[in-house]
Amino acid sequence: MNQTMSMDTAYGALKKYFGYDTFRLTQASVIERTLKQASSLVIMPTGGGKSICYQLPAVLLDGLTIVVSPLIALMQDQVSALQANGIRAEAMNSTCSNEDELRIKQQVFSGELKLLYVSPERAVSWGFLQWVRELKIAQIAIDEAHCVSIWGNDFRPEYTRLTELLQLFPAVPVAALTATADTATQQDIRQQLQLQNCEVFV
Repeated sequence: MNQTMSMDTAYGALKKYFGYDTFRLTQASVIERTLKQASSLVIMPTGGGKSICYQLPAVLLDGLTIVVSPLIALMQDQVSALQANGIRAEAMNSTCSNEDELRIKQQVFSGELKLLYVSPERAVSWGFLQWVRELKIAQIAIDEAHCVSIWGNDFRPEYTRLTELLQLFPAVPVAALTATADTATQQDIRQQLQLQNCEVFV
């Protein structure tokens, strides 16, 4: 898919799934990079449309997008909104029963799901890492990426282990997203997650 066609398709998907005619802020630039298999660090205010930066490419790319998110309530809200828009998404977190997990895994194997939301603890668990390494992963999105930085107020040690997930898929584009990160935090996020060839969008 050439670059122009990619963005034409992206605009079509924006209208079809999200009801918008135009992109906001740096959304188009981030999405274009993802479609070219390149990584981005996205600093965008809450309510600025960060989620579309990875949700829209997830629809267009062949394979599964893994979204690492630390907040179960937010995860469930996003999954419900995506499902309402006709996008196949699910969440794996501590509220899932064994039956839920089995059903979600079957949906992944059959290629039905486009996005799978997981907590950072789940994303770095041995069982999850063994499972996903066999899958076709199209993109990895890390929400609240400032949690990886010791300079951030919300530092979470399990975020520093996300490289264990990322290293399984060195060719897969990563979108790290946060609402606030000063220059030191931005640099720390890129370093901690070992993001190569990563462009920063503020």
